[in-house]
This record gives sequence, structure tokens and C-alpha cells, in this order.
Amino acid sequence: MSDSKTDSVAESRASVAVVDAPEPDDAAEPGTDIEALENEGDIAADYIEGLLDIADFDGDIDMDVEGDRALVSVVGATLDELIGERGEVLEALQELTRLAVHRTTGTRSRLMLDIGGYREQRRKALTRIGADAAEEVKKTGEVKPLAPMTPFERKVVHDAIAAAGLRSESEGEEPNRFVVVHPVD
Repeated sequence: MSDSKTDSVAESRASVAVVDAPEPDDAAEPGTDIEALENEGDIAADYIEGLLDIADFDGDIDMDVEGDRALVSVVGATLDELIGERGEVLEALQELTRLAVHRTTGTRSRLMLDIGGYREQRRKALTRIGADAAEEVKKTGEVKPLAPMTPFERKVVHDAIAAAGLRSESEGEEPNRFVVVHPVD
């Protein structure tokens, strides 16, 4: 490698920082192996850091454990290209990161990747969608199918519908799988 290429790689690596998250609190579920989840987060952070270096993106990486999964977040400017339209690129990066973790640990990972706060913003919007759909079904008493969603999106909507006291199911085949909200029987 030439000196200018080496300097460029070293310079781009210097622009990516890994930020340690606060220690996990009581949010971890009983029986959860916090050390294993933290290890997943470390592996994922290294993998994402490498991708950011290759793509020449700046960003900080934050790692945490929530419930029974590791969370890795990338924050920084101009990360929209890593999210894509409706989060498609983010979903693909998450799957690649899970594969990298699996390759290292030999176990399937449920790691969650967020970039630029996209998932948190999307979670809030989806919670509202689920709550609104539940209210509509309560008023009309009719089954309501929603638009196709990713597994992450469906999970958030199912949780919001359950919190409203209704039942929901996922129907259809990926990538057109969707949530159906049912009235109280």
C-alpha cells in the first residue's frame, strides 16, 4: 500500500470513534447473559467501524444491551445513505452485522442496529400507527389489515396493539407480510 493510501486509511479510522454506553441496568431480562451480549456488541461495533472506514463515513458507535439483545447505534452527520428509503439499507446492514457476529461466536444474534436514530424515530411513528389502528378497530368492531412492514416494524405495531387491549396477527409472505388488527372477541 502506498504511503498516501495508508495515511488516508489511518485518517478515516481516526474519524470513527467508539463510544462506550452506560452500564446495562435492570432492563436485561432474567437469565440474559450480559457478557455474551456485550461481546456481540463489541464484534458488531468492530464490523460496523470497518464498514464506515471503507465507505469513508464519519460516525460514532454506541453500544448497549436492552432486554435480551445487543444494541449498536451509529450517530453522526450524513448517514442517510446507510439508512436508505424506508430503512432498506439499514435492514441489510443489520443482517450483515448479525452474520459477522454469528461467524465469530457461532451463535445466532438478535442484535439491533440503528443508524442516525432512524429506528427510534420509526418506533415512535409505528407506536402511533398501532394505537390509531387499535382505536379504529375498537370503534368499528371490524378487522383492519395494515400496510406491509419489516419484522421490526411489525413487532412495534403488535406491541402497541396489545397495549391497547386488542389482538393482532401477521399475515402474508415476506417482503409483503403485514399486521392484521382484530377486535375483542
